Amino acid sequence: MPGFFFPHNNMTELNGKEDCKLAEGKIHKKKQKAFGADLKNYLRCMVPHIESGIKNSNSRNVMLSAEEVLQWSQSLEKLLASQSGQGVFREFLKSEFSEENIEFWLACEDYKKTKSDHLHGKAEKIYEEFVQSDAIKQINIDYQMREATAKRAQEATHTSFDEAQKTVYILMERDSYPRFLKSKAYLNLLNQLQTNSSK
Repeated sequence: MPGFFFPHNNMTELNGKEDCKLAEGKIHKKKQKAFGADLKNYLRCMVPHIESGIKNSNSRNVMLSAEEVLQWSQSLEKLLASQSGQGVFREFLKSEFSEENIEFWLACEDYKKTKSDHLHGKAEKIYEEFVQSDAIKQINIDYQMREATAKRAQEATHTSFDEAQKTVYILMERDSYPRFLKSKAYLNLLNQLQTNSSK
């Protein structure tokens, strides 16, 4: 079997958890076109984690239901209001190499809740990570907005990133979100949960 090297003489079969880790690792390494091919492995590994219960702000266990997943299709706002929705949407954006959009949006949401004496440090971090022209996770905004956001970030108020956040939200709403709703990732997850609930 070419391509595999085992340092030990005794080879053992991989267990289920290792299979999942391997599948997850492969998904992150593969290009966009390969995402659909590995979807079954991705869902098999992701859905149990989501269904096993996600702690919400009230620290109650919430089971992901077909009804909740169906609500994600009503608006991007409803999708982003759900913690598990954010996670599934982020995985989809990773497959399109555009996860910086949701990461920036979430960073802005967190920034708005920041205490005034910590605003300057957080504004600087968000600017360096997402806004500046050579940022690692640079968001797709035009030159004028980039400059205006830089000035607002220096003043560091709770609304410093509002305009840029709104622009990124609209970009996701018009571009990525409709593709997400048509994606195999979303449709298979919905179908799997509907099948489970009808049993």
